[in-house]
Amino acid sequence: MAENTSPSALAQTLNQLSGQQKMGLILALAALIAVSFGLWLWGTTPDYRVLYSNLSDRDGGAIIDSLQQMNVPYKFAEGGGALLVPASQVHEVRLRLASQGLPKGGTVGFELMENQKFGTSEFLEQVNYKRALEGELARSVQTLASVQTARIHLAIPKPTVFVKDQESPSASVVLALYPGRTLDAGQVNAVVHLISSSVPNMPAKNVTVVDQSGTLLSAPPDKANTGLDESQLKYVHQVEGDYAKRIEDIVTPLVGPRNVHAQVTVDVDFTQSEQTAETYKPNQPPNQAAVLSQQTLESDNTNGSTTTGGIPGALSNQPPVPATAPLNAPPAKPAVAGAAKPGAPAAAAGTAAAAQSSVPTSSSNRKETTTNFQVDRTISHTKMAVGLLRRLSVAVVLNNRTVTDAAGKVSTRPLSDAEKNQISALIKDAVGFDEKRGDTLSLLNSAFNEHKEVIPETPLWKQPETLSMVKEGLKYAVIGAVALFLVLGIIRPAFRNLSRVLARLPEPRMQRNDIPPMTDQGSQAGYVPSYENNLGTAKQLAQQDPKIVASVVKEWVAANE
Repeated sequence: MAENTSPSALAQTLNQLSGQQKMGLILALAALIAVSFGLWLWGTTPDYRVLYSNLSDRDGGAIIDSLQQMNVPYKFAEGGGALLVPASQVHEVRLRLASQGLPKGGTVGFELMENQKFGTSEFLEQVNYKRALEGELARSVQTLASVQTARIHLAIPKPTVFVKDQESPSASVVLALYPGRTLDAGQVNAVVHLISSSVPNMPAKNVTVVDQSGTLLSAPPDKANTGLDESQLKYVHQVEGDYAKRIEDIVTPLVGPRNVHAQVTVDVDFTQSEQTAETYKPNQPPNQAAVLSQQTLESDNTNGSTTTGGIPGALSNQPPVPATAPLNAPPAKPAVAGAAKPGAPAAAAGTAAAAQSSVPTSSSNRKETTTNFQVDRTISHTKMAVGLLRRLSVAVVLNNRTVTDAAGKVSTRPLSDAEKNQISALIKDAVGFDEKRGDTLSLLNSAFNEHKEVIPETPLWKQPETLSMVKEGLKYAVIGAVALFLVLGIIRPAFRNLSRVLARLPEPRMQRNDIPPMTDQGSQAGYVPSYENNLGTAKQLAQQDPKIVASVVKEWVAANE
């Protein structure tokens, strides 16, 4: 009998099946549908990426609520330590959660003060304020790129009106850094000053910073071992790098790129010194000196008293005799003191001397002038600059010049003396060369031994883009192969076996009018048995010849149908 795959023939074939066969067929179709649906889900499942990891319970619950409201699928990985979302939505979800203030990092800030209950004591208010301040400071410190988590403990003493009993607040900071990251001295000082500036009356020395390994990061530098200073070394390296870059920038246009290498060593004086000098100049002439002060003293003594004068003697030492004035005495002639007329008696001479001694004086004048001149003095206070360049050493290596002849052959030749002198002069001018300071310049021209490391190109099958495409292609290829195997390997052979079994069944008895004419192949053309006819034929066959029915069932069992 020729196979007929029309829908009516397929329905006729299904009608010929028993209940057990139909159940098996239904189960096979259900399995096929389930496998196909699973493969489709596997093919359409998005790639999940980590949204956040190491979340606290409070933050995790808040983030999950927000994801459910946004209809974003999520799942957990790594034992619940990471929250995963589709890779295409990671950045969008992070931005939307950040707008909601999530995650909060497991710390509470000043939002704690928003939930104050009525009747809260002053002590509890102070405790909540302290917790809020610690949380806000911890959030600020966690914004640093190297800091993963931070905990801050504040010790704020009670205020007092007694000055001698006042205490300064202090703080302790514990930082958990990301693996492989550290904080330099400048970043630690930034953390210290951030905290000290956020708490009133807290000095920077009262802030202690410790990392997760127990290393004290805020330790003050040891004054006894200050031979090396990190900032000084950094300054020296920066100066040396600037000088080397200057040399390479000015020489590269002459010799070509990668044909010059320069190294510079600088000797920098970091000594801090101060000098105070007081200088006195020699005395200047009075007409050029500055007058500080001038004092003039004058005295004039004028009176009518008589004074005893003359040559000391017996007469001069006697008290004066009463003055007598004769009425008709002739005018006295002036006499020379100490002289007498010749032949005059000695008494007359003594009388004349006594008269001379009693002549009254007229006046006495005295004048004193005192002038103080300003003394020249120069006071100079000099503070020497830190970081003075004491000596400069420059070493430059030049590659041979590349020359191409007329035939196109490439060769190298050393630089001439004139070219090296020109380059040396340019280098000296670029770095401010000072021979009096002791600067040195060493210029070497030689062929470079360049070993070009050939980096192998990544094969096409190792490139990430190719691997991703292959992964997606394999996924859909597996889905197609499984679906094709189910259709061609299970469903189609099952229907073929059913057709063969039904072909072996005897045709049902029909009335003469219902039997269609026979064709050349011995079959009834255009005849399509109905379900009722098939059921009646099967019942009649089971009653008339049970052996045939038993043999058919055995064939089904042997064929595992």
